[in-house]
Amino acid sequence: MPQLVCHGATITCSFGTTPSTLLITPEKRVNVSNVPAATIMDYVPLKNIASFGMCSAPTNPAVIAATSAASGVFTPAPCIPATSTPWTPGSATVLISGQPALHSGCQCMCTWLGAITVTSPGQFTTNVGM
Repeated sequence: MPQLVCHGATITCSFGTTPSTLLITPEKRVNVSNVPAATIMDYVPLKNIASFGMCSAPTNPAVIAATSAASGVFTPAPCIPATSTPWTPGSATVLISGQPALHSGCQCMCTWLGAITVTSPGQFTTNVGM
């Protein structure tokens, strides 16, 4: 059974160079291990999902421009997450503030085709159903 994800969870992007931290703001939230629990709606760039260092997605316009400026030598660019859809699939059995809870098996897609996944849920005592 997957674990409930909460504020401070470690997340990674398949095109990022460094892990990031999931940030959950406490508006009307349930706490788990004394920190806010996450829902599938916690996908907002730079509010919930911080930078992953440098981006190497070949579809990212910043990477394309940096590579062009380097005379065609592939050049990563600073990561600015471009998430526009919620995490999937979310818990089918647990709702938080009316939204499916985010569990450690969920992923969120970046517009530049990076897959964002949870590598550490931020707590290890609460499991949720898929």
